[in-house]
Amino acid sequence: MDKIKVLVDRMRANSQNVRFNDLRKVCETYFGKPRTAGSHVIFDTKWQGIPNINIQSDNGKAKAYQVRQVLKAIDRLQGG
Repeated sequence: MDKIKVLVDRMRANSQNVRFNDLRKVCETYFGKPRTAGSHVIFDTKWQGIPNINIQSDNGKAKAYQVRQVLKAIDRLQGG
């Protein structure tokens, strides 16, 4: 979990330069196994009011707005 915490801290510092595989690892740690639909990787949240987390690779990088959505969902999951 320490490696994941480091990745999350890096994402908070800079959402523009995140590798897609790192974002996927973080999502799998917090939200469990994903389902896929084409190039999209979808994680189910366990609460109402926030849509599922949907990420996709952009030439090996994560899209910045998707990184911010994941961080917001992690904050909610942790009660923040």
